[in-house]
Amino acid sequence: MNKLLIPLLFFACVSVKAQSAKIDSNYNNTYYQGRMELFKSLPLPQRSIVFLGNSITERGMWHELLPGKVIMNRGIGGDNTFGVRARLAPIVESQPKKIFLLIGINDLGRNLPIEVIISNYRKIIEHIKKGSPKTNLYVQSVLPMNENILTAAYLKNKGHLVTQLNKEIQKLAAEYRLTYINLHEVFSDSQGKLRAELTMDGIHIKPAAYVLWVDYLRNKKYL
Repeated sequence: MNKLLIPLLFFACVSVKAQSAKIDSNYNNTYYQGRMELFKSLPLPQRSIVFLGNSITERGMWHELLPGKVIMNRGIGGDNTFGVRARLAPIVESQPKKIFLLIGINDLGRNLPIEVIISNYRKIIEHIKKGSPKTNLYVQSVLPMNENILTAAYLKNKGHLVTQLNKEIQKLAAEYRLTYINLHEVFSDSQGKLRAELTMDGIHIKPAAYVLWVDYLRNKKYL
């Protein structure tokens, strides 16, 4: 065999193997289905403010924190970018005034490549911009983790991936001229970890931390 062909054949085999690698895009579990049933019974009013994401969004008491505003919580614990894409249509159809998007940590937990996550982000952004062009979309950074107290084994040693993902999310926000909200300014300690006093498990934040979050959004004139 021609020696020059050996590297080419090896590259081809690696490429085929990479393309055939299974992507764990599952999101449609019983909890997701239950939340979707709830959402169907609570139709979105026109021109509302929507908080969209996973459990970190879901746990926020946004109505109490933002009295006088029409707030809709569309967080689903365990959700990923595939799940957000699948449930985006009714949100866009309601023509919300603002959407605060925060999604991606569960994608990393499932070992989804960052390029796959960003591809989903791009599709989410384009769906919103096309279907509801007057909506102000705010793209929020994935929160830092504190691996010293992290209890979720599937997220261990992935702090560097959060940093990489946020860099790509910020680039995408700039490309589409969207506001990128760096929540690390609120929740990171001097070492870039999630502040220990604000978390019970190294990833989720305590109820009082949501007050800091909302204050930050207000101070930045996003609310």
